[in-house]
Amino acid sequence: MKRGEIVQGKVVKVNFPNKGIMETAEGDRLRVKGVLPGQTVSVRVKKASKEKAQGNLLSVDAPSELEMEKPACAHYGKCGGCTYQSLSYDTQLDIKSGMIHDLMAPVISEDVWTATYEGIKSSPKQFEYRNKMEFSFGDEMKDGPLTLGMHKKGSFYDVVTVDGCQIIDADMRRVLTMTLEYFSKAGLPYYHKNTHEGYLRHLLVRKAAKTGEILVDLVTSTQISSLYEIALLAGWKDALVKCDQWTGKITGILHTKNNREADVVVDEGTEILYGQDWFKEELLGLSFTISPFSFFQTNSLGAEVLYSTARDFIAAGADGAEVYDLYSGTGTIAQVIAPAAKHVTGVEIIEEAVEAAKENAKLNGLDNCDFIAGDVLKVLDDIKEKPDYIILDPPRDGIHPKALEKIIDYGVDSLVYISCKPTSLARDLEVFLARGYEVKRLACVDMFPGTYHVETVVLLTRVN
Repeated sequence: MKRGEIVQGKVVKVNFPNKGIMETAEGDRLRVKGVLPGQTVSVRVKKASKEKAQGNLLSVDAPSELEMEKPACAHYGKCGGCTYQSLSYDTQLDIKSGMIHDLMAPVISEDVWTATYEGIKSSPKQFEYRNKMEFSFGDEMKDGPLTLGMHKKGSFYDVVTVDGCQIIDADMRRVLTMTLEYFSKAGLPYYHKNTHEGYLRHLLVRKAAKTGEILVDLVTSTQISSLYEIALLAGWKDALVKCDQWTGKITGILHTKNNREADVVVDEGTEILYGQDWFKEELLGLSFTISPFSFFQTNSLGAEVLYSTARDFIAAGADGAEVYDLYSGTGTIAQVIAPAAKHVTGVEIIEEAVEAAKENAKLNGLDNCDFIAGDVLKVLDDIKEKPDYIILDPPRDGIHPKALEKIIDYGVDSLVYISCKPTSLARDLEVFLARGYEVKRLACVDMFPGTYHVETVVLLTRVN
């Protein structure tokens, strides 16, 4: 194969994160993203060498035998969000479990995998499970009508209106359609990434699965006159408030200003147009106050499965113990295990999340939790109480190597590692195993049906 050549073949395997291995009729193999096992695809060769060959997907020429005749979502194939919506849910789980096996077995050994793997737990809901979505304003084609939704598959600029999205519920879809209709009539331009001009940027919608409370936040630049903007936003707010078709309840409508050039949601000032700037959610009998930008698991019911699994893994290990909950977010795990622990210290780098964790602990009547804002690498040197037990739930990149060494040096008998990116987990497990720990239990929890993402929970114990 030569660079730039177009080749066709069949996808024989998919590795995390959704990187397929395509094999041509001549027996050549190359890696390609965004494919499913069994599909026949055409690929343009990007890199070609004896060690590694990579290509860019051009087309899916024949579906996989694993795919359904009709995808679960009308936007599948166009929207760049979900990649598994043409697969049955059981097939999705099988593929995810296989990807985790292929990552973990070489690290912990096939025998240990067989002895410790407890399977993959499904999300309680396959559809309408998300409690948070960030939509972008744009157009689907250059100079086309205003759109609001997700980026088009394979495109940085084009946006597809996903008013039939299956991973959010009817209330969130209604917020999307009403917002798009209102601002389409207003005739305001969206924010262009290349010229950095325009007004409309993002729409953030959050809805609690248990309480039904809804928080809506419109993110814009400041590129219109303030007097016109006041009237414009008031009209949008009134349209949402007066709608009588909600199954839940709108508790807050917000407006956030963001003039950063990067295509990310950044809070440079948020005003309340209606209600309040927070809503409540419940997990495992505990209440949590969530602000528009605070981290909270996007699948509330799935989070209950995840945290129940982690609590089961922790079991008696944290009973009466001094516990570190590192990368604690809004303190959800800390509060779940706090009733059994002597004391829990949560460490989280995002200050807003730490303040939310403190408030949530008060809300739940827990007085044996402390939360510290700071980088785990630096904060560990300042905590006087030494842990008997450690819970790890790091960001996608895993644990900083120096922080990992400090954690291992505590020499705790057991610890639980919760991972949202299995490649980072596999890398960190190699260090734990080399330093005298072994895997005792391992399970997966599917928090993101329709996608290749999966959470992994591991119990490690010290053997020497």
